Formats: sequence, C-alpha cells, structure tokens
Amino acid sequence: METILSILVGVLFTIGTYLLLSKNLLRIILGTSILSHGVNLLILTMGGLKTGGPPLLDYGGNTFTDPLPQALILTAIVINFGTTALFLVLSYRAYKVLGTDDTKQMRGNENE
Repeated sequence: METILSILVGVLFTIGTYLLLSKNLLRIILGTSILSHGVNLLILTMGGLKTGGPPLLDYGGNTFTDPLPQALILTAIVINFGTTALFLVLSYRAYKVLGTDDTKQMRGNENE
C-alpha cells in the first residue's frame, strides 16, 4: 500500500511542478495546490500506515496510532486553503487591472 501511495506522491509532484512552470496564473495556483496535496500525502505515507487504537489512555489497547502526522496534515490543509484563496484574489485583481493572466505579458516581455 505504501508503494502505491509513494507512486501517487510522485505523480502529484510531477503534475504540480509541470503546472508551476506554465505561464498562466491559474495554472500556477492549481500547481501549488496539487503540490501541497502531494506533500500531505507524503507526510501521511512517511508517518506509516499503522493500525491500532486511538491514542486514549482508557481505551485499553496496547498499540496506538501516531496522531502527529494527522495533526500536521490538518494544519497544512487549512494553510493551503488560505494561501490558495489569497492567490486567487490576487490573480483576479491582477487580471482586472492588467487585462491578462499571462506572466510574460504582465512583465512587459511580449516580444521575447
């Protein structure tokens, strides 16, 4: 199972990097979001896919799952949502002011 998740992390990193290298602002924003999802899946995979009880003292089990990767992923999801919302608002404002979402045209390098 961890092998499949590792391959999926690689695919998400590849797609995210490809989208980050494009000239369109919306694709760049989607690339950062997909890359963030890949990192979340990487943290979950590296934390180990273990079975066990919840980390409660009165539960009565001998093996417990580690809650730290889940807490890190939950925090990363909230930060990703806020960052993506900020990027979308900034790109919308830049599109309204400049009339384009192409990064080369925003810099003024249309002839290159």
